[in-house]
Amino acid sequence: MNDEALVDQIKVDYREANLSEANHAMLDYVRVVTLHPAQTKETDIIRLRKNGFSDKAVLEINMIACFFAWCNRLVDGLGVELENFWEIEGVSNV
Repeated sequence: MNDEALVDQIKVDYREANLSEANHAMLDYVRVVTLHPAQTKETDIIRLRKNGFSDKAVLEINMIACFFAWCNRLVDGLGVELENFWEIEGVSNV
C-alpha cells in the first residue's frame, strides 16, 4: 500500500488501516479523548505504555488531541466556514 492509499484508508477508518499496534493504540486513545473524554481509563494509558510510549509522549498525544478538539469546537461554535479548497475534488491540505 502506498502512502496516499494509507492516508485515504486512515481518513475512512483508521481501525482498518495497516498500522502498527502502537499507532492503533495511539489513535484509539485519541478517539476516546476526542469523543468521550470522561470515559478515558487507566487501561488506555497502560496500553500506550506497553506499546512504547513514554509518559511524556502520552502527555503530548493528549495535549495535541485536546488542542485540536478545542480548536474545532471554537470555530464550529463561531460558525467559521471552511475555505473553498475543501470542496474541490482532488485538493487537500494534507
